[in-house]
Amino acid sequence: MKFELKTENENYSKLFLHFLGIIFTITLIIILCDVAVKLGLISRNYEIDLNCKLLSVEKSKTHFKNLSRLSNLKSKQKIREFCRGALNKN
Repeated sequence: MKFELKTENENYSKLFLHFLGIIFTITLIIILCDVAVKLGLISRNYEIDLNCKLLSVEKSKTHFKNLSRLSNLKSKQKIREFCRGALNKN
C-alpha cells in the first residue's frame, strides 16, 4: 500500500508564474505606450521645425495652415514669431 501526500506547492508555483506573466504584460504595455507618446512628440516637433523652415523660404498659405494646426496659433504674426523662436533655438 502506497501513501502519497499531495502538496499545494504546484498550485502556488503556477499561481506565481501566472502573476509574473500578468505583471510582465502590463509592464510591456506601459513601456510601449510611453514609446508611442514620445515618438508622437518627436514627430510633431520635427513637423513644426520643418514647416517653420519652409515658411522662412516660401511664405505659402499651406505652411501657415499646417503651423496653425500644429501650434494652435491663429494669426500669421504669432506664427512668424513662434517660428523665429523655434529656429533660434536650433
